[in-house]
Amino acid sequence: MARKLVITSGKGGVGKTTICANLGAKLAHLKLRVCILDVDIGLNNLDVVMGIEKNIVYDIVDCIEGRCRIKQALIQDNNEPYLFIMPSTQSLHCDKITKNQIKSIVDELSSIFDYILIDCPAGIDLGFHRAVFSASEAIVVTTPHISAIKDASKVVDILSTYELYSTKLVINRARGDLMAGNEMLSVADINNLFDIDLVGVIPEDDNITTSLNIGGAVVANSKAGKAFLQLAENIHYNTNKIINFQKEYKGIVGYFKRKIKRNI
Repeated sequence: MARKLVITSGKGGVGKTTICANLGAKLAHLKLRVCILDVDIGLNNLDVVMGIEKNIVYDIVDCIEGRCRIKQALIQDNNEPYLFIMPSTQSLHCDKITKNQIKSIVDELSSIFDYILIDCPAGIDLGFHRAVFSASEAIVVTTPHISAIKDASKVVDILSTYELYSTKLVINRARGDLMAGNEMLSVADINNLFDIDLVGVIPEDDNITTSLNIGGAVVANSKAGKAFLQLAENIHYNTNKIINFQKEYKGIVGYFKRKIKRNI
């Protein structure tokens, strides 16, 4: 049976879908069967992030309403043969879709995959609860910004009312230069604000922007690519190794690196 992880955040724009897409790609790279399920109904963009929007014939709502079988809606990733995506719909008139219907889809997928990643809508309204209801584990995504941290903390409190096996934290868009110069909350500072374990830190990286523009996962040998692989390994092997992106900006040499980066 699959591990079912909902990827969520309190605030929009923190990179939740990017985390979901790249985590899925790295788990698949480990030869694990992975399905990413987009349940951001009406405001979906996972298909664009993954670069598979032109391949869509059926979506999750088609499955729920009986217009296709579940396997017909699955789209194999262009680069990772073990990775499949079930797209959502652009229709804004799907309020009648229930959490039990989503759970029925997840439960059926659970028998053929090792991991199901549920891309959750931002916020804490109907879409959030519809996504979390089907999960057994949760990953909360935040950035090192106070507003994102505050909203993520609220989400952690709400998740505690669900019977989840675990809830873990990912810090996205971390700037090693700013953290080293005490101009941004450090990883340790952010981690201390939460009562859940930190499972990954993803650095700010132009390769992420590039991947979003062309569709697909970030390149493997980039800083972000290495961080996503470490995140996948931490989740699968139950480790907690965090790449230190501040190290190169420490000391005298690091001071000048920070100055140069600031002026670029």
